[in-house]
Amino acid sequence: MIDARRAPEPMAISGWMTTSDGARVPYRIKGEGPPLLMIHGWSQSGAMFQHQLDTLSDRYRVIVPDLRGHGQSPAPAGGLRISRLARDIHELLAILGIERAALLGWSMGVSVILSFIDLFGTDQIDRLVLVDQPSSLMIASGMPEQERVTSGALFGFGELGDLAASLSGPAGEEVRAGFVRGMVSPAISDELLDWILKENARTAPDLAARLLVNHCMQDWRDVLRRIDRPTLVTGGAVSHVDPRSQRFLHEQIPQSRYYEFGADEGGAHFPFLEAPDRFNDVISSFLVE
Repeated sequence: MIDARRAPEPMAISGWMTTSDGARVPYRIKGEGPPLLMIHGWSQSGAMFQHQLDTLSDRYRVIVPDLRGHGQSPAPAGGLRISRLARDIHELLAILGIERAALLGWSMGVSVILSFIDLFGTDQIDRLVLVDQPSSLMIASGMPEQERVTSGALFGFGELGDLAASLSGPAGEEVRAGFVRGMVSPAISDELLDWILKENARTAPDLAARLLVNHCMQDWRDVLRRIDRPTLVTGGAVSHVDPRSQRFLHEQIPQSRYYEFGADEGGAHFPFLEAPDRFNDVISSFLVE
């Protein structure tokens, strides 16, 4: 069993990609077999998935990049847009010679996958796993309450602007730390939380603020019904992401399944770290169906 109280020890970077616009993107690869590419969330890193690299690599070729400007990737000259991150993933698949892969996205990583589908279709996708991300984070003017619930909208325009300004301001690190603390379970160990916060702080504050604005301005609801690959959607019973928004994704995506991590299964926003054994079991069971 994996000790979920301890911070993982990330493996060394396996290789580097230079994107078509000059960004430097590192990635880790472990294992043989069908490719499984895992995409992390906003202001985090591929190191979040070390427990999956260690466990799922006994059956899959697990590929985990650090998105541009995150983790060990240096701050890029530009491209702080979800669409550009999706193109980075497309280019990474090409560089690695992968024609078809299972894709797993967590948080903002889900938005990257949905943008990938919007731009490039699903021909390169075998299966999808979408972990704890609303289909639309922005509360549009006049949006009915039920629509806010199902879309998972969290921010009004003014709130988002204020948050971005705070993140890039002098108290940005403190604001970001408070933001992240609201995404974990109360029972998380101090060691693991401190490690998550340190990984989060690798992303420069101004980069994190600009990317968050672009991320939150996207509405993916029209993309969901175009997904024609077997899909697992997961939510968390105690996540800051309303699980009703994850059930909505499941209802909108043909051929999808839904699993909700309970409070005793790491059911906040980091189940792959807070309950890695259960998370790995759920993902493995879906991938082999």
